[in-house]
Amino acid sequence: MDERTPLISTVSVTRPRPGYHHSTFRRFCTIALGSTLIAVVICFLIPIAVLPRDHDSPSSYLPWSRPFPRSWPHTSGISVEELREILSTTPDEDNARSWSEYYTAGPHLAGKNLSQAVWTRDKWEEFGVKADIVAYDIYINYPISHRLALLKEGQLKYECSLEEDVIQDDPTTSLKDRVPTFHGYSASGNVTAPYVFVNYGTYQDFEDLQAANITLKGKIALAKYGAIFRGLKVKRAQELGMVGVVMYSDPQDDGEVTEENGYKPYPEGPARNPSSVQRGSTQFLSTLPGDPTTPGYPSKPGVPRVDPHGSTPQIPSLPISYGDALPLLKALNGHGPNATSFGKHWQGGGLAYKGVEYNIGPSPDSVVLNLVNEQDYVTTPLWNVIGIVNGTIPDEVIVLGNHRDAWIAGGAGDPNSGSAALNEVIRSIGKALEAGWKPLRTIVFASWDGEEYGLIGSTEWVEEYLPWLSAHAVAYLNVDVGARGKHFEAAASPILNKLIYNVTGAVPSPNQTTEGQSVGDIWDGRIRTMGSGSDFTAFQDFAGIPSLDLGFGSGPDDAVYHYHSNYDSFHWMDNYGDKGWQYHVAVAKVWALLAAQLAETPILSLSAGDYAKGLSEYLDDVKDRAKEYSAMSGFSFRELDSATTKFRKSAAHFDEYTAKLGQRLAKRVPWWQWWKKVKLFYEVRKANQKYKVLERQFLFPGGLDSRPWFKHVVFAPGRWTGYAGATYPGLVESFEDRNMTNAERWEHIIRERLGSATELLK
Repeated sequence: MDERTPLISTVSVTRPRPGYHHSTFRRFCTIALGSTLIAVVICFLIPIAVLPRDHDSPSSYLPWSRPFPRSWPHTSGISVEELREILSTTPDEDNARSWSEYYTAGPHLAGKNLSQAVWTRDKWEEFGVKADIVAYDIYINYPISHRLALLKEGQLKYECSLEEDVIQDDPTTSLKDRVPTFHGYSASGNVTAPYVFVNYGTYQDFEDLQAANITLKGKIALAKYGAIFRGLKVKRAQELGMVGVVMYSDPQDDGEVTEENGYKPYPEGPARNPSSVQRGSTQFLSTLPGDPTTPGYPSKPGVPRVDPHGSTPQIPSLPISYGDALPLLKALNGHGPNATSFGKHWQGGGLAYKGVEYNIGPSPDSVVLNLVNEQDYVTTPLWNVIGIVNGTIPDEVIVLGNHRDAWIAGGAGDPNSGSAALNEVIRSIGKALEAGWKPLRTIVFASWDGEEYGLIGSTEWVEEYLPWLSAHAVAYLNVDVGARGKHFEAAASPILNKLIYNVTGAVPSPNQTTEGQSVGDIWDGRIRTMGSGSDFTAFQDFAGIPSLDLGFGSGPDDAVYHYHSNYDSFHWMDNYGDKGWQYHVAVAKVWALLAAQLAETPILSLSAGDYAKGLSEYLDDVKDRAKEYSAMSGFSFRELDSATTKFRKSAAHFDEYTAKLGQRLAKRVPWWQWWKKVKLFYEVRKANQKYKVLERQFLFPGGLDSRPWFKHVVFAPGRWTGYAGATYPGLVESFEDRNMTNAERWEHIIRERLGSATELLK
């Protein structure tokens, strides 16, 4: 059967046989037709009562859902092959470069980029996609002034510039309104104190310092960027009584591409510019993303607001360059133990060739830092741009998103390589619509604001439309940094793994070494677990919507990426990041084809079996981690093993059933057996509904301990990592706390959620 063939293609009327009275025949036909119509109506009305209803639909720009498609089987208007051809050939390098040039032409901090939001909305509508702007009133900070000075016996020894060098060939570095170096959500303050080198400022680093009897209370922390989210460095320092935090990017983390190894710094070469500064948020991201004054509900005008300091710092912090960090590190030479005397994570850094010995300190009382940080905290609007392509089945929705705001005037990699790619995706979708395409499922596009401060725009939107999303959303496809190197990277819920492998295998790789190689051929195939750090967080961890995040990242042979620095500029991208703009185009093609495959296949391109396989692997990892905690030696995994095995069997059977369902869809059914098609339609709808809500079965309404916003029992950012994903976090954190009672509680919660998922798929 051609899945695009109409359900009833012809209606024939048979002439009555001789001997029948015409009025008798008419009465018979009337009764038969009436009975048939009643039966058909009943067939359609019964499922309407049990299918999900619209709740709080964003009706100003999204459609109210209809429980059934306008026609079945779906008539696309163009063939699958034609659709793939349009989406694979429309994105081009010149357009991607042009979009990047626009987005990186000036500052676009959260809450200060309305003109970009309007331009984006208008551009999408020009492409043929209806769009609107959705605003929220959010609580954020903007920089006023700052200072960091090294003092010895009250005399100034070094004044940090807290400024990046102006580069003549890079216009954005000399803009008069360029954004100062600062931290989002950092506390205002003026503190003067001795300081301590705290390595990466991880939880373990601070544990090591305490074990070595290094005095931390009342001191300022000097930390390297990396290893964990910057806000958690501040959180732990604050908990231990420290009064301020200074962070710098050490070339140790730049691999081989360093000045020490003979590479010239940007702009002459690919190494890090010594004045490069990483801005960023210091919100406690693993505790709460989004507006810190409206946890769990949208930041609309007039809503009640809470004290933000449960998830934001109360001590000041500043980001600095490694050029400014050099004098501070050298001033610690000879004071306190050497970093190399600590554990394996303490390897000093990449500035030893500059005379830094990487002593811990503390600095003598006569050698102190004066840290001044003045911030203006305001409640101000931000603007999401939301686009919509209505599908034949509007209660199955695919969402694609990228954020638009940046810490600096540029942001060519983060986020505007993704913004440029999203424009190319939408332009491609517009071309398909022009050609007559009618998507089976609804597609929503989002250009988020406020991601950099704490995933604000996406979080507030998900919080506002949670009931609607819970009933309708199939998946969320995120691209943050679309291109900053040549190495494809992906993170995803395992239910999307097979989809990613299929699509990446169909897109030509820009760095192919053999003709015909695809992105999938070049890629190592590793898919990371979901944590946090981008706009998928609210979808995956709060709403239970399967999500992915992908893009081309930096490899060991790529130019150093100047993350959150003025040097993440259009000029850098044009000369080092993606010279030919081919990776922007490749990620646009992957993204568009992912959306199309999810939107067009009659049975959703998801895999319950891959999800079950992932859960088995996560459980094995938890078992290995449990061995580290001797106090948990009495904990039994027997029932969790059993529940996981049952789910895996149920998932395998369900995938097998949907595969056979797909085969039945491909068979032609005579029109006079229309009821078989109706029955098949309901089977497909029921199967898709199960795929759609499978991830939701792993939500626990009470949330994680001490951070109840995170509802997912399988995925969350690590309590002390922020970015990196933790699997079965409630159980693992109970082990870390050596709390057997709580571990048994979480074992029961997880087992209950596994049971719910197993029953769903039966």
